[in-house]
Amino acid sequence: MSKRGAKFLTAEQQRWVGPVFRLLIGGVFLYTGFKKIQDIDDTIRSVRNYQLLPEAIVPTVGSALPVVELILGVLLVAGLLNRFTAVLSFLTSLAFFIGVASAWARGLQIECGCFGNSGFTANPVPGYVRELVLNGAIMLGCVWLIRCGAGRFALDERLGLTPVPEIDAEEARSSNH
Repeated sequence: MSKRGAKFLTAEQQRWVGPVFRLLIGGVFLYTGFKKIQDIDDTIRSVRNYQLLPEAIVPTVGSALPVVELILGVLLVAGLLNRFTAVLSFLTSLAFFIGVASAWARGLQIECGCFGNSGFTANPVPGYVRELVLNGAIMLGCVWLIRCGAGRFALDERLGLTPVPEIDAEEARSSNH
């Protein structure tokens, strides 16, 4: 069994977890990036509403954010540069987590802007909780990808960028029964 993966899964089973996480996390980034890029002004307003960044860089961050999300989504779905992409995805989700938690802690009543909505709301708590849970789950999935790799159907493996994990003889015997 892989020393880096979950002890309750065989090495072969672990190779199927990576693609599931890649598709889920990559899908979220593709969706949110696509929604945000459709209205850059709305995305910039959303970044501004958090009141965390100096105004001078808000337009740059707001304009770059959907592009970054789209690139991360494509790389994750493809399984290309997996560990690097998983680290960047983890850090991006951590920044989102901190931003939402900060807005909630400071009593800001804003829509998170994660799915293209940047307005104010009378009851932001359900949205804050949803986004904290979603970003927490994304970060956990990224940790798996960093530790255990992209798994099956990853371009990294096809291009020879990562070694294919070997299943030891005992593991192979136990998974055949």
